[in-house]
Amino acid sequence: MSLSLRDLADRSGVSAPMLSQVERGETSPTLQLAERIAAGLELRLSQLLRLDEDGAVTVVRRAERRKGPGRVKGHSYEILSPPLPGQRAELSRHTLAPGAITGGPGDPPMHEPGSRETALVETGTVALVIDGARHELQAGDCVTFDADLPHHFENPGPDEAELLAIVSAGLRRS
Repeated sequence: MSLSLRDLADRSGVSAPMLSQVERGETSPTLQLAERIAAGLELRLSQLLRLDEDGAVTVVRRAERRKGPGRVKGHSYEILSPPLPGQRAELSRHTLAPGAITGGPGDPPMHEPGSRETALVETGTVALVIDGARHELQAGDCVTFDADLPHHFENPGPDEAELLAIVSAGLRRS
């Protein structure tokens, strides 16, 4: 879309001088003003806020994954998603040896308030212990919980277990 400043002003209802100031970085638009500019460009506000990013697709190759500190007491993990600015979710793969427990030294810290976690057990048997309750999970089981509560995963089985976990930050819905 090729628009002049005047065309965008007409389409968005935002004055050309204000658009010029925003474009030059002399002022920051309010959210209401940014929504009007986005509408004038036929974009959602979230799209407008990402226009300075390199692209809409980021691929993380196997060799580029961010790994945890190695196997700590039978638990190892790697982060599968890229570290993008403003990203509100992270995907990780965890491997637990028989008897291993997450949450030890070298493991990721407790999650920020309002975080949610969804975990999918890929192989083996895993127990989620959260806020004093124990939940047994088998391969193929998926669990979602408030990740800011005290929790950890255990492998009570005789074989190695793997799980995928997505942690999303944000305010908990009431």
